[in-house]
Amino acid sequence: QGQLVESGGGSVQAGGSLRLSCAGSPDIYSDHCIGWFRQTPGNEREGVARIYTGGGGDYVTDDRFTISQDNNKNTVYLRMNSLKPEDTAMYYCAAGRDCWGDITTTKFSHWGQGTQVTVSS
Repeated sequence: QGQLVESGGGSVQAGGSLRLSCAGSPDIYSDHCIGWFRQTPGNEREGVARIYTGGGGDYVTDDRFTISQDNNKNTVYLRMNSLKPEDTAMYYCAAGRDCWGDITTTKFSHWGQGTQVTVSS
């Protein structure tokens, strides 16, 4: 059964960087769109990046973020630089088939458990 596991979250001061990892089982990693979302209490999940593991389709909503992949490890990374307190959230990765247009939750069918990012001022 498809599984995604996030890691790399933590606490960092404003201006710092983090690299989040999303490791996927082969059945939902290969030739899938992997997206990154974040969510704060009381708010909907917001898409921040996506990439197609078959090549291309990479898009980020903020140029402080970079998305990349290592297909040998079935892992997608989200590098976040110049972090701000407003980046504090639970970050989730997800897998789906549609890697075009807006990054919306309805395009993704498998979700990880999330990793917390806390940015202090």
